[in-house]
Amino acid sequence: MGVGENTADRVTTDTATVASEAATTLAVEDVTTLAVEEVTTLAADTVVYPIAPGYRVNVRRGPGTQYGLVRTLPYGMSVPVYCQKPGERVSGPYGTSNLWDNIANGQFVSDAYVKTGSDGYIAPRCD
Repeated sequence: MGVGENTADRVTTDTATVASEAATTLAVEDVTTLAVEEVTTLAADTVVYPIAPGYRVNVRRGPGTQYGLVRTLPYGMSVPVYCQKPGERVSGPYGTSNLWDNIANGQFVSDAYVKTGSDGYIAPRCD
């Protein structure tokens, strides 16, 4: 093969690779969009409360900072509050509270970082 043919073959291969990577990126974005739409649909039946603006809040396995870290919520997140449980007293942008909000199975955040509109219980007590 001549030099020109190798270059053309390489350009064709590179173009195919770029097209394949673009398709993969689009597929991932479509899945992400679909997941967000599904969460929004699920959330339509559930009341969610905003996390304090400018805070990334740690999610714990129980009602206190001594419990293991599950994840950290991103800025601008809203969360459901399924039940609440007393625990470690924490100070945050919405005051000081010993209430912890259960936002998912085995996942708690301090109520001092969630804008519930109340200093007391807004959900049933967790068992």
